[in-house]
Amino acid sequence: MSAVLYEREVAVPVGTAGPTALAAVEQGVQEALGAGEVAIRMAVTSSSAREYRCEVGLVAGLSATQVPSMFKFARRPLENTSAFNCVLLVPTGVGAEIGGHAGDATPVAALLAAACDTLITHPNVVNASDIIDIPANALYVEGSVIARLLMGVVGLQRARNNRMLVVLGHHDDELFVNAAINSVNAARASYGLAVPAIVRLGPQFEMESEYTHSGRAAGRIRGLDSLLSVLEERREDFDAVAISTQIGVPPGYHAEYFESNGEMVNPWGGVEAMLTHAISTIFDVPSAHAPMLETQEIANSDPGVVDPRMAAEAVSLALIQCVLKGLQRSPSIVTGDAALNHSSTVTAADVSCLVIPDGCLGIPVLAALEQGIKVIAVTENRNLMQNDLDRLPWQEGQFYRAANYWEAAGVMSALKAGVDPLSVRRPIISAPVLYPGN
Repeated sequence: MSAVLYEREVAVPVGTAGPTALAAVEQGVQEALGAGEVAIRMAVTSSSAREYRCEVGLVAGLSATQVPSMFKFARRPLENTSAFNCVLLVPTGVGAEIGGHAGDATPVAALLAAACDTLITHPNVVNASDIIDIPANALYVEGSVIARLLMGVVGLQRARNNRMLVVLGHHDDELFVNAAINSVNAARASYGLAVPAIVRLGPQFEMESEYTHSGRAAGRIRGLDSLLSVLEERREDFDAVAISTQIGVPPGYHAEYFESNGEMVNPWGGVEAMLTHAISTIFDVPSAHAPMLETQEIANSDPGVVDPRMAAEAVSLALIQCVLKGLQRSPSIVTGDAALNHSSTVTAADVSCLVIPDGCLGIPVLAALEQGIKVIAVTENRNLMQNDLDRLPWQEGQFYRAANYWEAAGVMSALKAGVDPLSVRRPIISAPVLYPGN
């Protein structure tokens, strides 16, 4: 059986098992898996007092031993307060108002990076086709790696210059393959990217975009084992994987997307995230994907002046440069007690807060809840997810809702200064007086 990636909706009753939301979701998802299926990605698209509606990314056709469980959890022993470090997430494929298109959350990343010592973020925030601007104190990390970091099972080790294996998908028009190869060589010449090899896949590897029941962008990937075989064969030769392949979408989607003024959910990012989740989870390496344009007609079409959030895509041909630049210094993924306990390793103990669009719920938020990591939800970053995060059993002072990213930066600054964020607002509430035994 050829390995495939796809998504399926799962309804999980609240309080199915154990005392935590994470335990309930884990049991509900695991019970819904069929023979040979392994979960690699999950979003809670809506929730109520009775159930969580989850859309789960699944891989089939591989042995369970090849794919570590995304639910493995290790509680952090303490919070390291020697630095104030923030995780910034804008989940891929959820139609986020800010960060749902082409690098349009980069100014947010710059703002929040200025309010912390280290910002940990992911490609969906800063990737802008052939443009990228990563804050100097930021770590560029694939989404599943951030989830496992918050779950306490991996750490991050800063890198100087990763050896980059570049994998290019099959294309009937060599123009697009040549554009990608030229982008790689431009990176080698202009900023010293280390590339031991460029590998070309055959036509058996296919990516197709789909929208889920909730309206999220996801998709289906066939022939995954052909890619995994290449990575396994060359595993000792690379530290990071950059991939560029076509993603099948219905005819007219490019024009429809540019004409939507930002209202259409980017159809490409969801299936890209499914792929990189699988690669980074299986091989413990940084990875990122860039789509190849399908035809010269699309490449040469004039979309006119487009929404600024999409403009980077309108002026790019190969669309891969952001991936190359981002992965060049993406931190290594480390496991094992010796590496996790090394003073230079960033672990869950080093995470001070998580900033998310309001309503987004998945493994990172559930992990932060269990780890006691403070969470700041930003209401202005509207999206498709329908979760009331107030329902979760937060500790006192663990959850904050900010109207916008300006406010989020202010909350972070208060937390970093050791000030209760509520103390700078008015009215200020008196501390309750309790009378035990009465």
